[in-house]
Amino acid sequence: MPDRSDTTESVRGTARSRADIPGARRLVVKVGSSSVSGDNVGQIGPLVDALGAAHARGTEVVLVSSGAIATGFPFLGLEGRPDDLATPQAAAATGQNVLMFRYQKELDRHGVVAAQILLTAGDLQNPTHRVNAQRAIDRLLALRVLPIVNENDTVATHEIRFGDNDRLAALVARLLGADALVLLSDVESLYTKPPQLPGAEPIEFVPYGDELAGVTFGSIGAAGVGTGGAGTKVAAARLAADAGTSVLVTATSLVASALAGEHVGTWFEAAPRA
Repeated sequence: MPDRSDTTESVRGTARSRADIPGARRLVVKVGSSSVSGDNVGQIGPLVDALGAAHARGTEVVLVSSGAIATGFPFLGLEGRPDDLATPQAAAATGQNVLMFRYQKELDRHGVVAAQILLTAGDLQNPTHRVNAQRAIDRLLALRVLPIVNENDTVATHEIRFGDNDRLAALVARLLGADALVLLSDVESLYTKPPQLPGAEPIEFVPYGDELAGVTFGSIGAAGVGTGGAGTKVAAARLAADAGTSVLVTATSLVASALAGEHVGTWFEAAPRA
């Protein structure tokens, strides 16, 4: 598909192209379980380095991070995702602590303090909870703290089985009026069909309102670890774009290039802001 995102004129209040990301006022970055747990736990360091660089240039950065359940499984002697609800809740309670420790250990190298924000989709549907979350995160950002948001899997029910943090990240981006949302996964961009299939082509640019007719989405992420996929990322991207937040979908390994404004991933054009 043709790409014109890097030639559009910059508009104050949103990132109109990849090149605008380094100058963003407020940025939400989402990373999935398969990118920060298991064999890929080593990606936390480079991810934090990219976030730290953005923070150092004055951008207000919010990280939405999955991974509590997957991180907790090994500490409970478990492999894979069990069928009951209580065991993943126990894994989330254990893994969230470890995950935050790992993030803070890396952030210490940049002199940045992290704050833990645990939400459910219901919190952002409840007006009182939503306002409280917005006020708390706004204050943390003003204090130059880096909020790390995750779904509150220990008390979640439906979300823990079928939900994903792509939607949560889009809701957080809308809540905070983020200039851009960066959705990270295991694949460098979205494709016209699952990338392992013959004829699959990368999608560089999605104009606002494009229905992506003829595009077939497969899964993204390690089986048994992540709950999201390409389809959930498209749905989340549209949710954020409708509110005026541009979205970039790319690989966790390319996060430094993405936050530096380089031409990577799939760019979703945002609706014009009032």
